[in-house]
Amino acid sequence: MNTNQNKAVEFEDLGIKEYQPAWDYQEKLMKDIIDTKIKNRDLPAEQHITTPNHLLFVEHPHVYTLGKSGHEENMLAGMDKLKELEATYVKTNRGGDITYHGYGQIVGYPVLDLENFFTDIHLYMRNLEEVIIRTIGEYGLKGERSQGETGVWLDVGKPYARKICAMGVKASRWVTLHGFALNVNTDMRYFEYIIPCGIKDKQVTSLKRELERELTPEEMEDIKAKIRKHFADVFQAELIYK
Repeated sequence: MNTNQNKAVEFEDLGIKEYQPAWDYQEKLMKDIIDTKIKNRDLPAEQHITTPNHLLFVEHPHVYTLGKSGHEENMLAGMDKLKELEATYVKTNRGGDITYHGYGQIVGYPVLDLENFFTDIHLYMRNLEEVIIRTIGEYGLKGERSQGETGVWLDVGKPYARKICAMGVKASRWVTLHGFALNVNTDMRYFEYIIPCGIKDKQVTSLKRELERELTPEEMEDIKAKIRKHFADVFQAELIYK
């Protein structure tokens, strides 16, 4: 356990960025943290270098990503259809199955050294869910957890249960990668070409669909601010703006 815990989290909004360069950037941040941790092994405790933490926001152009435990048959579109949809397809190293990222979706990538917070992946996932549950609660939506199905859901246990936020992460030496995708103004038609997260009998939704209106760019920024606030509260972190 890190005796010199750093609860500061550097925040960066990457704007619109293709999936692969954003993933590469996360990997670089993760490697820097892990390299520091390895260096610390050979140093006495009082000389340990504190490891940084990061929170990235990004909006991806149309992309389908398949997690390492995912099933390719959950990708229903062939290469020609992907071209027509102007979408790419990437096999990634996060947990979970297939999902879609696109415009109007807020994607959050926390690259945290969990030894700065707590060493418990299950708790980490529940905390990420809690951040989104609190955020959408400010819009009158009751977000819930669904047993055995990661992410944030509405109307759990009912025939019309639907997922509003997908999550998939990877951790190495307690450093996290990947994160969450909250559907705000997302074009939900893109989900028709996959079995989202490999779950056949449930729907996906967005803030736009639930509130029955498009959210303005100002409201989009407001949602991001709310996510940051709840992230800081839930993780007892201090966000620093890059």
